[in-house]
Amino acid sequence: MQGGSSGIGYGLKYQARCISDVKADTDYTSFLTGTLSLKEENEVHLLRLSSGGSELICEGLFSHPNEIWDLASCPFDQRIFSTVFSTGESYGAAIWQIPELYGQLNSPQLERVASLDAHVGKINCVLWWPSGRCDKLISMDEQNIFLWSLDCSNKSAEVLSKDSAGMLHSLSGGAWDPHDVNAVAATGESSVQFWDLRTMKKVNSIERAHVRGVDYNPKREHILITAEDESGIHVWDLRKAKAPVQELPGHTHWTWAVKCNPEYDGLILSAGTDSAVNLWYASASSTNNKAPESPVESTRERVNLLLNSYTDYEDSVYGLAWSSREPWVFASLSYDGRVVIESVKPFLPRL
Repeated sequence: MQGGSSGIGYGLKYQARCISDVKADTDYTSFLTGTLSLKEENEVHLLRLSSGGSELICEGLFSHPNEIWDLASCPFDQRIFSTVFSTGESYGAAIWQIPELYGQLNSPQLERVASLDAHVGKINCVLWWPSGRCDKLISMDEQNIFLWSLDCSNKSAEVLSKDSAGMLHSLSGGAWDPHDVNAVAATGESSVQFWDLRTMKKVNSIERAHVRGVDYNPKREHILITAEDESGIHVWDLRKAKAPVQELPGHTHWTWAVKCNPEYDGLILSAGTDSAVNLWYASASSTNNKAPESPVESTRERVNLLLNSYTDYEDSVYGLAWSSREPWVFASLSYDGRVVIESVKPFLPRL
């Protein structure tokens, strides 16, 4: 199904790539997003959906010193978040805190809680502990994975362990397994690597070229989704990872990001450089089925999995985030700084 957009829009001042659900906010459906301007002072916007769901309100606007390449909200404290940033010459990562009385201040300043300063190369992402309150987080650069202990009260972060993926592997991102807190998936140019945090060693890999995004299914163990440049989206059962259990066509250009719904099993969002966001349904039964017997059957299955395509964008879409509080709501962010909030409620009765 092809469609435009009936979503709620909000425009950032500069270009942007990353947006995050504020999972710890149980009172409002809210998102954090940050800008990517090399020459100007960058901004972090705290956005909240109005109680009637008809308006996206900027609840907080904060200066950030450098262009933001990754942003993630702390899952247990709505005022804390991480950014990966670039000065144009080097990369850094830090944990920030929004001031408590930010709504009453004329020019509220973010407070730097800690710097993740053990990296020497290009930092790609910061991953927060996937469930519950814990002081552990992960950062990745192109060759290394770090496990940190964060102490917000003392404003410090300590490296607990680290290891290198090797010079032949260039890591680009990853995801933390919500079913096994000792397992992390890391994407690279030629593979998805799986790491055991207890030993900080790689334990397995899937050889795939140019994986841009990866996400675990939070409702089912062992299920991983990958987004790949030209070959679309693949669903994997990690107990038998020699081949994907399901393939989705992806996008007409590069498929850049993929996100599993936090509540509805099989509901998947993808975003790409074709200026579109696609909504898919990969049911548990379809991922367990045998391969189709004919090419015609295969084509039919792939097409029917697309529930909707949101095409009301004028630039590549890099940012995607489901709302944890209202799991039928998602936010998308295109490179031109346009945030769009959509509801997938019309498609839920079909599932």
